[in-house]
Amino acid sequence: MDLEKLLTDRLAPAFATVAGVPVDPVVRRSPRADFQSDAALALARRLGRPPRDVAAEVLEYADLADVCSVAEVSGPGFLNLTVADAVLAGLVSALATDPRLGVPVAAEPETVVIDYSAPNVAKEMHVGHLRSTVIGDAAARLLEWLGHRVLRANHLGDWGTPFGMLIEHLADLGEAEAAHELSMGDLDSFYKAARAKFDADEAFAERSRRRVVALQGGDPVTLRLWRLLVEQSEQYFLTVYDRLDVTLTERDFHGESSYNDLLAPVVEDLGRLGLLRESEGAACVFPPGSVGRGGEPLPLIVRKSDGGYGYAATDLAAIRQRTDALGATRLLYVVGLPQRRHFEMVYAVAAQAGWLSPPARAEHVGFGSILGSDGRMLRSRAGGSVKLVGLLEEAIARATALARDRNPELGEAEAAEVGRAVGIGAIKYADLSNDRHRDYVLDWERMLSLDGNTAPYLQYAYSRIQSIFRRAGVAARPEAAVSLAEPAERALAFELVGFGRVVGEVAENLEFHHLAGYLYRLAAAFSAFYERCPVLRAEGPVRDSRLVLCDLTARVLRQGLHLLGIRTPERM
Repeated sequence: MDLEKLLTDRLAPAFATVAGVPVDPVVRRSPRADFQSDAALALARRLGRPPRDVAAEVLEYADLADVCSVAEVSGPGFLNLTVADAVLAGLVSALATDPRLGVPVAAEPETVVIDYSAPNVAKEMHVGHLRSTVIGDAAARLLEWLGHRVLRANHLGDWGTPFGMLIEHLADLGEAEAAHELSMGDLDSFYKAARAKFDADEAFAERSRRRVVALQGGDPVTLRLWRLLVEQSEQYFLTVYDRLDVTLTERDFHGESSYNDLLAPVVEDLGRLGLLRESEGAACVFPPGSVGRGGEPLPLIVRKSDGGYGYAATDLAAIRQRTDALGATRLLYVVGLPQRRHFEMVYAVAAQAGWLSPPARAEHVGFGSILGSDGRMLRSRAGGSVKLVGLLEEAIARATALARDRNPELGEAEAAEVGRAVGIGAIKYADLSNDRHRDYVLDWERMLSLDGNTAPYLQYAYSRIQSIFRRAGVAARPEAAVSLAEPAERALAFELVGFGRVVGEVAENLEFHHLAGYLYRLAAAFSAFYERCPVLRAEGPVRDSRLVLCDLTARVLRQGLHLLGIRTPERM
């Protein structure tokens, strides 16, 4: 049960009685009581009455006796509310026996398509792919756990003019040699070699241009070479996803090529609907409200002047296919913030065409960039993009070394397992604990610290709880009575009962730093509880109650971190 909602529901009728109209009680956590409402202050200004008098009258009408041990007027007109210990203990007991930790399955499950990661064939994944992959995967995990039908769409860049030179380079190398080179994972070298030949050799460039025509025309030999290129790239991508511990699989690859046959019908239908206009030889739609800095209308180009199709046509075809064929009602596009204008225009055109109408809606889940210590875009020492595999390997190596130093008793295999969980967890948490709309600096020392708002801090809190049960030699009894006599016990209980509210909010706004912040507060509350409230040295019902609090904290930490895609080692 959500305490803020419960108190809001109890106060709202009382405020409405005093005001004569509905009033939001604005209930929030408070350092002066468990919760506080300041709505009486604003209401008093409207009524022309003293705020304390308005607050006192609200309390007279409010039905709080069975929820609050104290409800009083404070200061200039605040309502301070202290939840009864029995009520709070009852909520904790209900969570302890609830496999879903107070988080209900969605009342109206939706089909959700999440478009994320989207690397390019024949190019290595770099640090720029990290945020889309990590944020998108967290969204998929969360919405799936809530009971929605989640379809992952890994929109590969596997079509277009560059594939002429790539296929021609593959043909020059020979299929066996090219397959071997690509299987080694050095896709950048393959791409750069093809580009160098294209720029330096006019005969190669001309053959490449003819390859594009052959590819688009469905030439069997060219298509076979193209599929080899795609398949080898996909195998490489899957190794990266496995290392990053995300849920994308081979079933989720949906390249640009898969929409190729849908592009012409999209443009034809836009024309039939009267939405197309010609601009400098290109077929465009001018969505309402899309204007440039000078106030001029901005076009969305759906077919270029040379007859080719751009990203806009592919994105429109994808929306149409996802809403019509897949029945999706929520479309999430986890793409960097610089693409915001593009997606706003695509969504507007899709709505004009009737392909994106309620209840279906599309959301751009935008994000900022990862910066180096100099505050600039993260680059390698050579000045190029940082390869994602290299970043992950460095994280694992650093975390494994720390695990060995901190706990020499760990065996080689366990140290490697802990190193992977902590290293990958640190990378993901550094991303997800930051407001996704903002840039953030990749700081190894901070990311891997056991202090502060980091993945290792949360993972250590979980492993410390497991060590309590190993030492105790018993499991918690979820049905045991919960008592909250100490302030640290109450503080921990309040964090525990807030899990459902946070999950519900994040499912709507996909602001994962709120979930990360909640887990950090929970771990900090547990640390204070552990220091001030002996668990194993307590006796009888107090010991049983505290073991329930420990177990419930561990379960919430494990589930919350799992939703972020982060593992929880039993020992660290």
